Amino acid sequence: MTTTQADSPAGLGLGIDAGGTQTRWALAAASGRIVAEGQWPGLSALQLASEGGRRSLRAAFAGLCAEVLAAGRPGRVRAGLTGFGGDAALPAGWLAELLSIAPQAVTLCNDIEIAYLDSFQPGQGYLVYAGTGSIAAWIDGDGALHRAGGRGVTLDDGGGGFWIAREAMRQVWRREDECPGSWQDCALAKALFAQIGGSDWALSRNFIYAQERGAIGKLALAVAAAADTDPAAYAILQQAGRELARLALALTARYGARPVVLAGRAAGLHPAIAAAMRAALPETVALEQRVVRPHWAAARLAAQEGQGPGRMP
Repeated sequence: MTTTQADSPAGLGLGIDAGGTQTRWALAAASGRIVAEGQWPGLSALQLASEGGRRSLRAAFAGLCAEVLAAGRPGRVRAGLTGFGGDAALPAGWLAELLSIAPQAVTLCNDIEIAYLDSFQPGQGYLVYAGTGSIAAWIDGDGALHRAGGRGVTLDDGGGGFWIAREAMRQVWRREDECPGSWQDCALAKALFAQIGGSDWALSRNFIYAQERGAIGKLALAVAAAADTDPAAYAILQQAGRELARLALALTARYGARPVVLAGRAAGLHPAIAAAMRAALPETVALEQRVVRPHWAAARLAAQEGQGPGRMP
């Protein structure tokens, strides 16, 4: 956790950006200045679907809120959660209780909405975000969210960290089917197995089927590390870029040409991803790769909402 001297102890806004791999939070003063920030393990609104998931999510909120309160007491909260489907009552109630604020002072939405507002004003352009999963978003001038992708790692999320990891593991084990022991001469396989803890199939099976999706997505780091020496790893990253371009093209076909911002930790794993995406887009489409800080944008939104209705950062 990092803190700076707050502009004022009153009117702080808490922003939360909860993704499958990592959750980040920030406190902003009414001026928009970020006065504290920190991180927590990955969270997902999908955890609300089971009793065990709800317990884990509430416990994570409790830990995160304790860390926040050590830095300052927010008056309002804006939280973006991956997998959020619109049912805000339960998680908003938890956050309100843990922070001792009114439930109506907590606003929840999908994490991509917060990331978009850190990149564009409504109506301006398209955001393609590749984290554990992948999604493209456009918020129109009326504030309505339009999206492509973001269907979840089981169904798709092409180009995201989980997809990259899954493609790499699939290729390695198919090669082992054809030529057992070939992993010993494969930079990609050695990088993956080093992260998993060994080359035995039981280790791979337990990792893929027992770990949370965020942990699996981190295997994409091994793919990126091997890409400069292993053509198969490089090709996977190139395909990831083309998958992300497909999302931008889907929105372009529906709503017309606009500038595109590429963001997210998976998108920055290796230059091959952005290069392949650029090659797959028309030359007339402007593409910029950017580091976004959705937790900052959410915190500023919350702080300014606390100053009066209709305020935007």
